[in-house]
Amino acid sequence: MAFSVHPSFTILLVVFSLLLAAIIFSPPTPFLRNFSPPNSPGESIIWNARRILDWRPCKWWNDGDLTALPLKSNGYVRVDCYGGLNQMRRDLCDGVGIARLLNATLVLPKFEVAAYWNESSGFADVFDVDHFIREMEGYVKVVKELPTEIVSREPFRVDCSKRKGQFDYVESVLPALLEHRYISITPAMSQRRDRYPLYAKAALCQACYKALRLTKSLEDKGLELLIAIPKPFLSLHLRFEPDMVAYSQCEYSGLSPSSMDAINATRGDRKPWTGDAARAWRNRGKCPLTPSETALILQAVGIPKNTTIYLAAGDGLLELEGFKSVYTNIYTKSSLLSSEDFVGMHGNTKAALDYYVSINSDMYIATYFGNMDKMVGAMRALKMFYRTLFLSRKAFADCTSKRLKGEELAEALWKAHRDDFVMGKGSALPDCFCEFRL
Repeated sequence: MAFSVHPSFTILLVVFSLLLAAIIFSPPTPFLRNFSPPNSPGESIIWNARRILDWRPCKWWNDGDLTALPLKSNGYVRVDCYGGLNQMRRDLCDGVGIARLLNATLVLPKFEVAAYWNESSGFADVFDVDHFIREMEGYVKVVKELPTEIVSREPFRVDCSKRKGQFDYVESVLPALLEHRYISITPAMSQRRDRYPLYAKAALCQACYKALRLTKSLEDKGLELLIAIPKPFLSLHLRFEPDMVAYSQCEYSGLSPSSMDAINATRGDRKPWTGDAARAWRNRGKCPLTPSETALILQAVGIPKNTTIYLAAGDGLLELEGFKSVYTNIYTKSSLLSSEDFVGMHGNTKAALDYYVSINSDMYIATYFGNMDKMVGAMRALKMFYRTLFLSRKAFADCTSKRLKGEELAEALWKAHRDDFVMGKGSALPDCFCEFRL
């Protein structure tokens, strides 16, 4: 029996079909991307973006094809290291490269006592000395003790603040080494390592990424901490301390009075930029992300709100409530270890625990690209742990300066961070790691 269909019903059916197809085949919004399959908690779509580049140890370092050390040393060099743990580690790595340039014997470095960093730990309190000496064999000679003829005197201090390349050291520092036989240096912050010969670069890389191992007691404590964190987890290096914000010379609206008091108390003469200068400074990516801004970006790149997060940070973080109101499943070393675990520990040894957890975490995200982030990123590349992301302050400033909001803002942040991730941007130091195209 034949039957007819009313034309209006046909039109309605076609419209419904088109709407259903649009829903099924349209790309999800960024805030829908953060929902993972129930059987894989902690997975995030940002990690599923196909990488184009990886970073691997350069062949000239990894193959160990070394230029033999000269039979006779030109003298002894001690590296004096200042600042926090990872700043001192950077100084030491550079110092090893310089010692090789000068054909010098390296004395164990001096970690400066600093009240500002709540620090009194020496090199041997943090790093395994014997392992360091063994791993540096063939790269540079390292000694625990000086010969008797110079052990009783302090090294001759050489100003290296303006020495950056190979010939700077050979022409200006080597004469002092040959004359005094024992010198101390602190490398300038902006070294031109690209100008080092490969044998000196290899010594630097070996020191930084293979020779510096934490003491057994610190590694044991770090492993205890790692085991205690529910898996899988994301280690987040969040930076928004008063001194950091003050130093940035950025101005923020909406901070609590207590946060503003803490920032103003550390500003000194470093007044914040205002007007056009402030906008230009922020658009260059110079302003630290607030915890609330960090939470917003994490959502945009698809990090689920129920993700287990280990907060790798020191004391004094400001505005943390803005982050915790979104991400509530947060752990810190203080929440996982007892007060007895921290007896005798200072700034460096506490920072070493965060470093250990971060290089071994399932995922690592940093809100800043400081010394710790560079070291952690490189170590994770060495271990082939590629779920590493550095949030872009510049991208965030660019998006917000265009007054993007809601899903538009989330989509723009997603694209910017996806592009960085697939290119491995920031995930290793180019001095020791080379691009590996997939």
